[in-house]
Amino acid sequence: MPSSPASSSNAAGAKWYHDVTGYQWLILIIASAGWIFDVYEGQIFNITRNQLLAEILQVPASDPSIKSWGDFFLGVFLLGGTAGGLLFGTMADRFGRKPTMAATILVYSLFSGLTYFATNLWEVAVLRFLVAMGVGGEWAVAASLVAEVFPARSRAHASGIFHATSILGTWLATFAGIAVAAQWRYAYLLGVLPALLVAWVMVSVKEPESWTQAGERARKAGGQMGSLRDLFADARWGRRAILGMLLAAIGLGTFWGVTVAGQDLAKEHFMRNGMPEKQAIEQAKAAYGYLQALGGGIGLLSFGPMCVRWGRRRAFVIMQIGALVIVPITCYLPRTNLELLLLLPLFGGLTLGMHAGFAIYFPELFPTRLRATGAGFCFNVGRTVAASVLIFSGWLKAQPGMDLRLAVSLLSLLFFAGLVVIRFLPETKDQPLPE
Repeated sequence: MPSSPASSSNAAGAKWYHDVTGYQWLILIIASAGWIFDVYEGQIFNITRNQLLAEILQVPASDPSIKSWGDFFLGVFLLGGTAGGLLFGTMADRFGRKPTMAATILVYSLFSGLTYFATNLWEVAVLRFLVAMGVGGEWAVAASLVAEVFPARSRAHASGIFHATSILGTWLATFAGIAVAAQWRYAYLLGVLPALLVAWVMVSVKEPESWTQAGERARKAGGQMGSLRDLFADARWGRRAILGMLLAAIGLGTFWGVTVAGQDLAKEHFMRNGMPEKQAIEQAKAAYGYLQALGGGIGLLSFGPMCVRWGRRRAFVIMQIGALVIVPITCYLPRTNLELLLLLPLFGGLTLGMHAGFAIYFPELFPTRLRATGAGFCFNVGRTVAASVLIFSGWLKAQPGMDLRLAVSLLSLLFFAGLVVIRFLPETKDQPLPE
């Protein structure tokens, strides 16, 4: 049940977790567990794709076709995520959070497990598309559920923690990839484990009262829950959906073009300082996977408290300005390897931290009858639009004579676009969820 601004103010002196009930903690744990495995299912292909494609194509792991097919499967995954976000988002608004969350987890875990048996490219493509549908849908449902169950005073903190657990999914995929080595099929078989969450969801999760009441109002008015047409029929919700989608596209586009480039920036820096290429590659992987990822996790966890202190819009502004500053500094300032290693956590935190804002902010933009639909549209359609940045990033970095540091610095200018978009979105701090 959302609390009013007044009640939020009265409790301002208390810790955010004061009076959070056991059931609310349970919802956060369940939603986060689903999101952790959600991220695992997305990341495991990135980690195992060389072994997977080398075996299926029957070519060496260094063959150029592996990269082109890898990019193709990334496109398939993005399309599947968009389809799943839209489909399951509308289903969550129409049929309920509980059954839809269970369905999304079952979909991505089942089809991940079936990847163990894949023998050709088209089987992999179909399975990755179906996995992505579950992945895209789960985020929209879980983010909406957390927002609806937690009171306004603790909502931003809880939603920020929910999204920050994505780091655990990335680490889990990394450890699984290392553990299975060339036996990539077992990493996908491990992806079946989230199916066990389905029983937990069905037994423990109750439909939020706000969703039940919204359904009753819709029935009395002869309306429909979870309608994409209704989302855009009302100018207020449609405008928020488009602007939210653009905000997500900028965040996800800069993730692929800037944040992920931290590993290559580290590799090139180490090599400029005389480190052999093979050693530089391994050191850069460690720097990215541990130091930068740790900074990213801290940035994600920090976004919730920033939203509470300064408001949602200002938190986005602060993080994006911070990203605009830290990117060229990280690219050009460090001379020694130690200086770079000290900057990478800041680089990760400031370029990634705003992503927690998507889970905090998007559910607050839409009424209960359209919440998962709207949040799913923003995040997942934004992810597909961001693919154009990925393509442009690859083209820019491949230009003859292009310095990676310059390319990454130029791509970071997209954060300026984020500053423009957020100006046209409303502030939701201390506001009840719209009904």
